[in-house]
Amino acid sequence: MQWRGGRQSGNVEDSRGSGGRGLMVGGGLGTLAIALIALLLGKNPSTVLDSINGNTAAPQTEQQAGIDDEAKEFVSVVLAETEVVWGDIFRQMGREYQQPKLRLFRDAVESGCGTASSQVGPFYCPLDGKVYLDNTFFDELSSRFQVSGDFANAYVIAHEVGHHVQNLLGISDNVHQAQGQLSEREANRLSVKLELQADFYAGLWAHHSKTLKINESDIGEALAAASAIGDDKLQQQSQGQVVPDAFTHGTSEQRMYWFKKGWQTGDIRQGDTFGDEAL
Repeated sequence: MQWRGGRQSGNVEDSRGSGGRGLMVGGGLGTLAIALIALLLGKNPSTVLDSINGNTAAPQTEQQAGIDDEAKEFVSVVLAETEVVWGDIFRQMGREYQQPKLRLFRDAVESGCGTASSQVGPFYCPLDGKVYLDNTFFDELSSRFQVSGDFANAYVIAHEVGHHVQNLLGISDNVHQAQGQLSEREANRLSVKLELQADFYAGLWAHHSKTLKINESDIGEALAAASAIGDDKLQQQSQGQVVPDAFTHGTSEQRMYWFKKGWQTGDIRQGDTFGDEAL
């Protein structure tokens, strides 16, 4: 993957220098939602909530500033490439692509969906159309999940942008409305289908990307990341057992399958996870 020196997006908002702690939990995510997401990711909910309401972050060192600058450049280049690819795909569908903002933050952030800790992980908020990312999540991919590489990180961004695409196409609204009328088990099934489609969209983006020179080695990094954050592996690590009815993102095998399908086909029509009766 070749990203250094690439065109950078103007849609990156960097709030890392403003701290971000001392925020009270509220809004769309809420205390319970944050705790549930923390459990899914194998985190201690108390630690996550404490990080939101903790003390002010320590002053930034010169070395950290350099790391942050490189991270912003990387994120900006990847986001720019998603803008190009999805702009082309939407034009082919006779639609106009509305580019999302991506907000870099540290520790905790206020979004249109409420306050969230960095320990929740990267997320997309459909209420304000923004992707939220604490780039230290990339370090966690490497240290906790033993997954490294620039394209593994790019996959994370592309997956969240995939949720933005779903929002623009009205898919997210349809799912959320349907979930309100279903049991928890059935609502989780729809969540899995939504997440796997975002994985497909990430693979679709990789297929059509030209500037980044993505190759099979890069795809291997993305598949390793998709495998590492499957529901079955996360549940096994965090609670010692696998509970399929509680899946919200899909198994490792499913996440790899749908990303790879997007990469191999390059056809958005092949990403109908909701029509897959096996899911």
